Amino acid sequence: MITTSLTENLVYNENKPAITLLMETNSTKEIRIVMQKGQVMKEHKAPYPIIVELFEGSIDFGVNKEKIKLKKGDIISLNSNVLHNLYCTENCIVRLSLSKLDSVDRVNNVI
Repeated sequence: MITTSLTENLVYNENKPAITLLMETNSTKEIRIVMQKGQVMKEHKAPYPIIVELFEGSIDFGVNKEKIKLKKGDIISLNSNVLHNLYCTENCIVRLSLSKLDSVDRVNNVI
């Protein structure tokens, strides 16, 4: 069994989103992304499917040249190699579920 918290030890970086690996299971890596209003994650794509859950706050989620407003509690999934970006419109906590085969370093390189 593995336990963790999305809300403990939060650190909001001044200039860029904060990325934290929360846990690694047999099939996924669970990551917390903490963003302040106005911060962005530039356009990028993941080599494997992902799931993004907005735990707190709001973001404009750009995908396929469309902007989707995500608010607290919203969840979106993307297939592999889909271009997307995030713009934080209200301080937020994002849970990102990655394939075990994906890399946390790849996510850090997006910011």
